[in-house]
Amino acid sequence: MPDSKTAQGPPARRLRRARGLTITAVLIVLFGVPWWTLAGAGTQWPGVLVVAVTILFIGGLLALPLLLYLGHGRRGQDWAARIGDAILGVIWVLFAWALLSNLLRLALAIGGLADPLRSRIIAVAVFAIALPLLLWGYFEAMRVPRIKSVPVTISRLARGLHGVRIVLLTDTHFGPINRARWSTAVVAAVNALDADIVCHTGDIADGSVVQRREQVAALANVRAKLAKVYVLGNHEHFGWPQTWLEHMRQLGWESLHNRHIVVRREGAALVVAGVDDATAVAPSHYAAALAGVDPKQPVVLLAHQPKQIDAAIELGIDLQLSGHTHGGQIWPFDLIVRLVQPSLHGLTRHGERAQLYTSRGTGFWGPPLRIFAPSEITVLTLNG
Repeated sequence: MPDSKTAQGPPARRLRRARGLTITAVLIVLFGVPWWTLAGAGTQWPGVLVVAVTILFIGGLLALPLLLYLGHGRRGQDWAARIGDAILGVIWVLFAWALLSNLLRLALAIGGLADPLRSRIIAVAVFAIALPLLLWGYFEAMRVPRIKSVPVTISRLARGLHGVRIVLLTDTHFGPINRARWSTAVVAAVNALDADIVCHTGDIADGSVVQRREQVAALANVRAKLAKVYVLGNHEHFGWPQTWLEHMRQLGWESLHNRHIVVRREGAALVVAGVDDATAVAPSHYAAALAGVDPKQPVVLLAHQPKQIDAAIELGIDLQLSGHTHGGQIWPFDLIVRLVQPSLHGLTRHGERAQLYTSRGTGFWGPPLRIFAPSEITVLTLNG
């Protein structure tokens, strides 16, 4: 009888082969479509230009998987992540607009315009749109987020809690680009809001505490009248969940790891609970997070992913605060996010009582770009 390794060998190899072929096909399409639009099709550019563009695209195609592996794999080499993320962002924007350019191609063809002028107009248009979008997207990603004010009505909120201000941070994703100065500026913006409660709903960093200690240090200076609370996102589970929980405690934050606290103002109580990210959470964690809670008290739940609202509704929560979606971060990626999450951004109602606020995020992941999905520091003002 074959041992388990022998029995599992062929299926495992087939799975790896299928995964490799899928990734290869995706990369070829991702790079091939913009290459064809800019240098191929019927443009008939001078041969030297076509060769130069082709070399550039082939170089990016071959380098991207290696750079992402070195940068975001176990090796965690920040220089590789910075280059790989930049290539990924540029090619995604070019790919999206190259696809859309087919509408222009159709219009020009109907208008009777022939190649090479038609294809050259399209190539120039794609480049002319992509370049300013990339520059603007980089500026939007690296800037201190705008303040977004959101009023939230909670029917069973006691009068003493009316006007409580909750500031929400999420998806800071401190990573390969050192944003220690940005972190300090974000903290200054938060402190200027005079918050009662400050929340961070996960994906604090990409990497270990040792790697990102300098960038998160400023979070120790965040001020809140009633509480500073934090829950894990999915990225903390890439190897360092417990160390991030402990480090945030050292920085003065309450780590709501499937537990809750009760904050009080003017004799009124508000339950602030937190659950682990959906990648690790179990049904029992929701029960643990709200164990012993007075059913008459309003509940604000911190959960990294919006889709966690389904389990939260059953427990009678009033408001869930989430992130994870980044609002799509780089259009039109939001179309994909909408397929797997109940909310892309903003305040939505679920069931009779529960509300969900989904933030676009404070930072960014991967490519340092935000296109049609601005970052935010959110101020939620509670009223009854």
